[in-house]
Amino acid sequence: MNYSLKVSVGRQGLYDITHKVADVVAGSGVNEGLVTLFVRHTSASLLIQENADPSAQADLERWLNRLVPEHDPIYTHTVEGPDDMPAHIKSALTATSLSIPLADGRLMLGTWQGVFLWEHRHHRGDREVVVNVLG
Repeated sequence: MNYSLKVSVGRQGLYDITHKVADVVAGSGVNEGLVTLFVRHTSASLLIQENADPSAQADLERWLNRLVPEHDPIYTHTVEGPDDMPAHIKSALTATSLSIPLADGRLMLGTWQGVFLWEHRHHRGDREVVVNVLG
């Protein structure tokens, strides 16, 4: 079963979508199987990361921004703004899809794990994540 999640983003950063994904799983009626997530954009990605301490998320964001800076003179794809090409590179370095085992109708995430949409652009808008529940 395929479902589409809309995630509203207001800035560059990590957005916890764990509860939205868990709600889709609960509504699917599937108890055992696999949940696959896919972000339908070239300048955003998906991540399983610590959800307890926000400083871990902030450190990840700062590290990736240092690794892939804006305004690098090597970029030629600049028409959509200084954050566009770095966003494509960040998406290529991270993941656009995730697979999570499902047991007893629940995501088999660890104690401190959450599912995040990682927005790599500064703009506001909506992102789409496709959720496939297979059981």
